[in-house]
Parts: sequence; structure tokens; C-alpha cells
Amino acid sequence: MDSKNRFQEKFQKIFSEYTEVRKRIYATIPTASLREVVGFLFHDLTARFIIASGFDNGKEIEILYHFSFDSSGEIISLRVFLDRNKPEVDSLVPLFRGAFWIEREIWEFLGVNFREHPRLEKFLFSEDWPESYHPYQVPPDRTNRDPNAPPAQSKLKFD
Repeated sequence: MDSKNRFQEKFQKIFSEYTEVRKRIYATIPTASLREVVGFLFHDLTARFIIASGFDNGKEIEILYHFSFDSSGEIISLRVFLDRNKPEVDSLVPLFRGAFWIEREIWEFLGVNFREHPRLEKFLFSEDWPESYHPYQVPPDRTNRDPNAPPAQSKLKFD
């Protein structure tokens, strides 16, 4: 049985969403299952951690963890949703050091607390940057928008 099928068979009961397009899989999982699922991908199936990405969709913070099976060219992206009022999730650093810097970056930009991260502190912003300001968080009151910013409906021109 190939890696993709082993992954799907083992965790299909916990997926709240599962999409497969060509060689790309998107699976939404409960936050509480993150380390178990990632441990299986990384250690048992020898998937390579590519990167994590995150954004504030206005209702929740979404974190996507991207893994690759280099021999087959398949990519699995695990998605977790976090409470905007208290965004936190287990750190993956105890499983592998490759998550160290990206978790710090996501913490700085989105305010996500990665539990058990060994050094969750600033590295991109200066020390005088306000602790509670995370520039990629959507303000609860969207009227706090920068008055000099272009309207949301405007289209970028690439001429």
C-alpha cells in the first residue's frame, strides 16, 4: 500500500474535509490530533516537511502544514482551524527541528501560541514592536483599516 493510502486509511475518520486533486491532498483535521497525524507522516511515512503557512480568515486562524513525498511527487497539506480569541496549537518542534523558525514567524505575524515551542520570541520585528500587535490578524472591527490603503475592490494592474 502506498503512503497516500496508508495516510488516508489511518486517519479518514478524523478528517472534517478531504480533497484530492492530482498529486495534492488537503486534509482538515482536529487541532488535538495534529501531533499524532504529523508524527505518522514524518516518522512512519517519511514525508518531508516543506513549510507551514497561516492566515486569518476573519472567523478563525488557519494553519496549513505542507508535507511532500518526494519519490512520488505527492504533497499533503494538513489544515487546522484555531480560535481567533486564543489561537494556540501544539508545536511541531518536539517532533522535528524544521518547524522551529516558521512557528516563530507565524507567532509574530498572526499571534499563534505554539505550545512547547522552545523559544517563542521575536526574531523579525524589533524589540520595541508592541507585543500584542500581530500585523496579519484581521481587526475585529474592520473600520480600523488604514485610510491610505487602496479600497478592497481595487484591482492591481501589471502593465
